[in-house]
Amino acid sequence: MIKRRRFLGFGLAAVLVLAVAAFAVPSFAKSPLALTGYDPVSYFSGDTPLEGSSDFTARHNGLTYRFATARNRDAFANNPGRYAPQYDGYCAYGVSRGYKVGVDPLAYKVVNGKLYVNYSKSVQRTWSEDISGYIAKANRNWPGLN
Repeated sequence: MIKRRRFLGFGLAAVLVLAVAAFAVPSFAKSPLALTGYDPVSYFSGDTPLEGSSDFTARHNGLTYRFATARNRDAFANNPGRYAPQYDGYCAYGVSRGYKVGVDPLAYKVVNGKLYVNYSKSVQRTWSEDISGYIAKANRNWPGLN
């Protein structure tokens, strides 16, 4: 009887640990939804990025992108390389440091026609201190992180 209780107690603890771990994983890592649902084409308009709609979607590199309009979806579908964020939408600073981390879709910058996003506005400030240097490091690191 004692062995059965110990086994049940261990089993319950294991289930609890797995449940907690599932919730500890950032939502970005659990979902193939790019830019947490923001419209990648809208970043290039010069205005504030727009949240996309589940009515207008496209897939690229295993990720689902949402768009504010059918026109933006079609523009993306015709040239995803122009609009898709660098590093599959992971934090540009994080990639420069050798790891993947999710982003705040409003912590972004378009540099030389390419979209880069960061984990947060404060991380973006650090990244902005040496954008070209961090991009060069991220470009070197990215192939090994894929």
